[in-house]
Amino acid sequence: MKELCKKCFVEFIGTFFLVLTVGLTACGANATQFAPIAIGLVLAVMVYAGGHVSGGHYNPAVSLAAAVRGALSWKDILPYWVAQLLGGAVAAWTVLSLTEVSAGSFDNIGALVAFEILFTFALCYVVLHTATSKDTEGNSYYGFAIGTTVLVGAFASAAICFGAFNPAVALGLLTMSVASAKLVGITALANLAGGLLAGIVYKLTCND
Repeated sequence: MKELCKKCFVEFIGTFFLVLTVGLTACGANATQFAPIAIGLVLAVMVYAGGHVSGGHYNPAVSLAAAVRGALSWKDILPYWVAQLLGGAVAAWTVLSLTEVSAGSFDNIGALVAFEILFTFALCYVVLHTATSKDTEGNSYYGFAIGTTVLVGAFASAAICFGAFNPAVALGLLTMSVASAKLVGITALANLAGGLLAGIVYKLTCND
């Protein structure tokens, strides 16, 4: 039961970021022509990150196909579906809650903090799973997965926040007079919070 909970949690996270990216890049006023790239890449990095735990389905149809093939136990399919659908629903709510700001406006502190936490979490989550996990040790894709996570975050959050996902980048923005000390300080704290959260989630979902 404990292992199934870990798998479902990973499925929730992967589906959440997939639907979140769809909502932020392909829907509404912030839609971009790069949406298909961002959506495809976020799916790739979440599969890289969570595949060794849950299989990285993030799609009830994929889970059904895996069960038919024998790669997923039939008793696990309903929990997988619940986790995936819940991840999608929470992501949709998040998009609706955070995109009521004008494009290019960085003065909505709540939205800025949320985006920086979310995508710093995603970045650190991918780093931990692809570059530090014993299950993925020796892989050749970790650099691509990590860099691509930043690319997806930049596409998804460009209209809302700086897309720093890194206190060092935030400090660089201050030094270059791109942002105020207040916003950079808030961004850096949000980044650290995202990293802390990713570390906690990794310990909850991995055995090493």
